[in-house]
Amino acid sequence: MQFLPATFAGHARPVPPGGADPPSPYDPVDAVHAAARYLCASGARAGDLRAALYAYNRSTAYVASVLAVARRYAAAAAPADAGDAAAKAVAFARAQLGVPYVWGGDGPAEGGFDCSGLTRAAYATAGTSIPRTADTQWRHGPAIPAGQPLQPGDLLFYGTPARATHVTLYVGANTVVHAPYQARPVQYATVWTDGFLGATRPTANN
Repeated sequence: MQFLPATFAGHARPVPPGGADPPSPYDPVDAVHAAARYLCASGARAGDLRAALYAYNRSTAYVASVLAVARRYAAAAAPADAGDAAAKAVAFARAQLGVPYVWGGDGPAEGGFDCSGLTRAAYATAGTSIPRTADTQWRHGPAIPAGQPLQPGDLLFYGTPARATHVTLYVGANTVVHAPYQARPVQYATVWTDGFLGATRPTANN
């Protein structure tokens, strides 16, 4: 977010779920939340996002560029039909942001989620049944052919050909929600490629 130290310090707290403590401008979660607070304080809270962006960088070309990118992200993240199973799964997963990671966890009643517990619960809320573990979810499919564009609600798997060990839920704009590991709660992440096995679309089984 290219914060000056003093500017970041003025907007770094409270520490958001999943952020570093003490807050750091180099931690993506801390930086994004601090930027949001900065924009709100600069006019976005009153509904004038253009003025808030201009306060950050006094360039009309910069403001126009940022707003154009924001529109593309919003379009990519919005499911086509808010009533379909994928949209409900995405909405459920987003609502769990900040819930603790618990190995084998199926939800807040058990103190939190692990990766596959989160994806299974998300689709159960949408009325779609999928297996419990990352590996069985991967084998349950149906697989999305390599190179086909992802859609919100798709499941992305990581591990080895012998066994999937992690699963995330795609929410659009190259972003997933997942329960990463112990001491890190449910959070957003940018899609990564290391160890990527492939993706499935559970709604295609309906």
